[in-house]
Amino acid sequence: MSTLDDLARLRTRLGGTDLVHLERLVAGWRPLADLSFADLVLLAPIAGEEGHRFVVLAQVRPVTGQTNYPQDLVGTVVDEVERPLLARAWRAGEAVEADTHAIGAKERVRVHCIPVRRSGRLIALLTREAAVTFARQTGDLERTYLETFERFARMVADGSFPFDLDEVENESAPRVGDGVILIDAETSVKFASPNAVSLLHRLGIHTYARNAHLTDIGFEADPARGAMRRHLPVSTEIERDDVSMLLRVLPLFEDDEATGALLLMRDVSDLRRRDRMLLSKDATIREIHHRVKNNLQTIASLLRLQARRLQSPEARAALVESERRIRSIAIVHETLSRDAGDVVRFSEIVRPLARLVEDASSSPDLAIHFVVDGDAGELPGEVATPLAVVLNELMQNAVDHAFVNGVAEGKVNVVLSRDEDHVTMEVRDDGAGLPAEFSLDTSRGLGLTIVQALVTGELGGSIEMHSDNGASVRVVVPVAMPRVEL
Repeated sequence: MSTLDDLARLRTRLGGTDLVHLERLVAGWRPLADLSFADLVLLAPIAGEEGHRFVVLAQVRPVTGQTNYPQDLVGTVVDEVERPLLARAWRAGEAVEADTHAIGAKERVRVHCIPVRRSGRLIALLTREAAVTFARQTGDLERTYLETFERFARMVADGSFPFDLDEVENESAPRVGDGVILIDAETSVKFASPNAVSLLHRLGIHTYARNAHLTDIGFEADPARGAMRRHLPVSTEIERDDVSMLLRVLPLFEDDEATGALLLMRDVSDLRRRDRMLLSKDATIREIHHRVKNNLQTIASLLRLQARRLQSPEARAALVESERRIRSIAIVHETLSRDAGDVVRFSEIVRPLARLVEDASSSPDLAIHFVVDGDAGELPGEVATPLAVVLNELMQNAVDHAFVNGVAEGKVNVVLSRDEDHVTMEVRDDGAGLPAEFSLDTSRGLGLTIVQALVTGELGGSIEMHSDNGASVRVVVPVAMPRVEL
């Protein structure tokens, strides 16, 4: 489906600030449809056929009433033969109202055609389309809603609605059905819908609101005054005890003078409680990762101390390797402790790991440089942890076996890449390469045994090793953890 911008540029002469004005109108016209209990349709004249043919740029259906258009009208062309009142309203530049056929259908609808102006120029038409056969029982609420819609319609016609610099409404924004309060220019309440009265009760306000000032009933009036003073809507949130309420104030004008405002209210207490629970849960998870990291670092320090006291070179080497593996896992938990959620950017793990191995392998006789290229994006913690251990083993394997026979300097490249389903990690060195008789399947080294177990067993991936001006190891693992059949 074409966007309003694409359709307008393709079929009409609209552009620049005129088009921005219509986009703002469509972004903020939901309350108008609900106040009018009817469909709203935005039309603009087709380029070169002004006043004769019009194209539908956008439509909105009411939540408070029955729609006449379950089908999508956007892109539909309407000519003056089918809708004479469109041509009449465009040529006269005035609002026109009449009974006619629905667009593309035989049903009769009551159409109120409203000119849309910007800076005094007519740029489009807005139609309110209500079913003739559907009669809603008229009461105080219905009369107030329709009268308020008419006030907004006059603002559309004189160019004061939509508002300049109005923010785009989101899904949590209050709607007409959530609760409505209508006030005059002195912030005196002229009408409060039943849902709005219930919301006031939840805020602890039980005073009869009709004809009372907002401050007299214990309601904050500054947002309403600010909206009328600045000619802009105001959105804020009110919290009292365990109640959280979103408030959106839409100012009403007549000849550029503030005549009142429409207050839309929505109870978001459950959403805020859920948000607080999620924040608390995230904070707890981060604290757990932080404590796990501290514990792992303590264990690594104890292993290092123990290794220094051992006389056996083999036992000392085993403890040093264990310490290194534990530190690689600690780095993952340290990264997870900094951010909410259970995913981690893998590059934030790879670079500290490379520095760790580089510092540990540096000596006066051998300088090994580690270079990290590419990015694996964000990975779940349960993938990042074993993959970090694998990377640590492969880098340490390069340090231990690639640079022998008096080599004074070497280089290890870690290359990361990511597609939709898999992460690829390559560790390449410019050392001696693999022995001629080497086979991954028959290798008995502890490091490679750990690598194979983690890559093929836990991560469900694959590993390849070959010589290419040194040794090269390529590991491919799925982003999502494989399912374990019970």
